[in-house]
Amino acid sequence: MREKSHQERMLREVVALIAEKKGENTVILDMREFSIPTDFFVITSADNPKQVKAIADNILEKLAGSLLRSEGWDSKNWIVLDYGDLIVHIFQRDLRRFYDLEGLWGDVPVYLEPQVESASVSG
Repeated sequence: MREKSHQERMLREVVALIAEKKGENTVILDMREFSIPTDFFVITSADNPKQVKAIADNILEKLAGSLLRSEGWDSKNWIVLDYGDLIVHIFQRDLRRFYDLEGLWGDVPVYLEPQVESASVSG
């Protein structure tokens, strides 16, 4: 796990980059209590494939972090960007409702985008 200040900076940066491209209903899931190889999921919604791609491109171009892998570029319905301690899920709105990651991981703390600092400082 990286130091908290690095995680805080990455979370703030990702949320800001999503907002630049009008991502909606952005949330942060705190996954640190689970035995999975990441600390946070950032989940956001977009209106269409073009916006999904625009959000993903903006993050790839501007985020100060090393992308480990990504998925979903062909369909642009759900793009996943894996930065190790942080995984970004960019969904088209209907697909986000269908997969309901927030419901699937219902026991984890969920932070709304204005509360980025709380997500990284708690725990």
